[in-house]
Amino acid sequence: MRTSIATVCLSGTLEEKMHAAAAAGFDGIEVFEQDLVVSPSSPERIRDLAAELGLGLDLYQPFRDAEGVGPELVPAVLRRAAAKFRLMNRLGTDTVLVCSNVATATVDDDAVAARQLRALGDLAGEHGVRLAYEALAWGRYVDDFEHAQRIVELADHPSVGTCLDSFHILSRGWDPAPIERIPAEKIFFVQLADAPLLSMDVLSWSRHHRVFPGEGDFDMVGFMTRLVRSGYDGPVSLEIFNDAFRQADVRRTAVDGLRSLRWLEDQTLRALAGQPVRDRLELQALPAVAEPAGYDFVEIRTARLGETTRLLHQLGFALGGHHQSKEHVQVWVQGPVRVVVVDAVREAVPGASPTEIAALGFTVEDPEAAVDRATRLRARPVERTQGPGEQVLRGVHAPDGTEIFFCRASPDGVPPWLGEFGADDVLDPAALVTGVDHVNMAQPWQHYDEAVLFYTSVLALEAQPAQDVPGPSGLVRSQVMRSADGAVRMPLNVAPAAAEQGSFVGAAYPEHVALACSDVVAAARRARRRGLAPLPVPQNYYEDLVARFDLDEAFVASLQELDLLYDRDTGGEFLHFYTGTLGTVFFEVVERRGGYAGFGAPNAPVRLAAQYRRSHEPGARQRSPRGAASPQ
Repeated sequence: MRTSIATVCLSGTLEEKMHAAAAAGFDGIEVFEQDLVVSPSSPERIRDLAAELGLGLDLYQPFRDAEGVGPELVPAVLRRAAAKFRLMNRLGTDTVLVCSNVATATVDDDAVAARQLRALGDLAGEHGVRLAYEALAWGRYVDDFEHAQRIVELADHPSVGTCLDSFHILSRGWDPAPIERIPAEKIFFVQLADAPLLSMDVLSWSRHHRVFPGEGDFDMVGFMTRLVRSGYDGPVSLEIFNDAFRQADVRRTAVDGLRSLRWLEDQTLRALAGQPVRDRLELQALPAVAEPAGYDFVEIRTARLGETTRLLHQLGFALGGHHQSKEHVQVWVQGPVRVVVVDAVREAVPGASPTEIAALGFTVEDPEAAVDRATRLRARPVERTQGPGEQVLRGVHAPDGTEIFFCRASPDGVPPWLGEFGADDVLDPAALVTGVDHVNMAQPWQHYDEAVLFYTSVLALEAQPAQDVPGPSGLVRSQVMRSADGAVRMPLNVAPAAAEQGSFVGAAYPEHVALACSDVVAAARRARRRGLAPLPVPQNYYEDLVARFDLDEAFVASLQELDLLYDRDTGGEFLHFYTGTLGTVFFEVVERRGGYAGFGAPNAPVRLAAQYRRSHEPGARQRSPRGAASPQ
């Protein structure tokens, strides 16, 4: 599939956008008029640069207010068009996007619109240019792609075709099925954009909230299957208007965009499997991978080794050993849970937080295929050295910089790499901690959508509906990524802006590891005996608990004694407690009773408020923000 991206999607100068698109792996670009107008480079220089970078100049856009005008405006339209066509000849691009009129149209007559497009087509033909007519969702008289196609048919000109834009079609709820009936040779260009479902005017929605395919709520795969059935064989391009994208690093946004197209290409091919379709787009599949079967390990990097290992001891973990060739690395174990601890002081990691989640290992069926898929999706491989005889762990960087490793399952549940710590026989069936329930990862607001797509496309996790949780620093947006069987749950939280600006005493917004437990009361008592001071829960919470659930007061008193929190749904009950925060990490210990499926969301505001208070106590330790992720 030929991939393209509109320069309006990216931050920076036109030249910077072109370099980023080429480096990401795009085949071509759409040149947005404003990017060229403000560039000091001549059209000829941009044409030459594109050739140097191996980029096609697939489209010039937009040409506005072209059809449906009164006769007095037609000469001005043709004059403007002639100037643009000459410019396109210098630039070396042969297709221009013509938007349905939103400003100067005064004649609601398809025959008039078609006649005016035909006149433009005559002029375009003289310059070797094609017109791709697009129905804007807010067009004055033409806002429907089928209506635009009828006008194209009436124009009946070889230089006049249609442009299909998924946002303009799906945002209005139009059925994309009629795309299949459009003659392929009359589809001159295709633009893709996804978006979250929002209740707002479509113009504002379009200008500020588009996202890459797979990062929103539109049925992009359904749109693409219709396109394939039409027989279209041209570029598939991204046109994204998004405030965050235009402020983000141009290189990582370009990579995110290419990843979205490769993922969509793969998903479309799988949706069409077994159907008698002539695929003129030549879709390519990614290596097939199954969703992860669970967490293999969690790695914590810390400059406060003593406090971190003390906390693990309080939670019931035992030291499994030190790594045979990396003395600054140790592993702590409890039941099937393995926490690798890296001494950041001895490792000398620049810019690292005093304590942070540095890596996650996932148990997968085929690690080689998983890594192959991830790298084809433009994830940056992790460079990690192994000594003689040591296991090769392969992984990639997530958008926030976390290292994601793909680990092969072991028949006895003990991973081979554990032997490098001298801890090859540490499973304890009587351990209170029975697994990793979930890992909650904090994401920078400007890269949140990128993270959702990453975990969807690379790890085959499914995004659950997002929700907002109120806290002292503002609303926290949370969206759970999970495997179908729930073996892997990963809530992604977007920190409120106030948190990023230091409301946690200079800390990046905290994230945590939730440990599944068979008896949270026993785990809490053991932790207290070992000196743990859990995150305090106020009396008001327990009084409210009685009112909400009509619980036995003796039961509530036992919860209060141990600072345990409680929730209940139709499936069962949820009991949990939190530790304090070290750097940007804290732990949660949870017990699910029955079929409880949530994460204790009603209790999150209690936790957020308690963390806020503790971080503002006199003498609270200053904490460095998590190191910025490198572009992928």
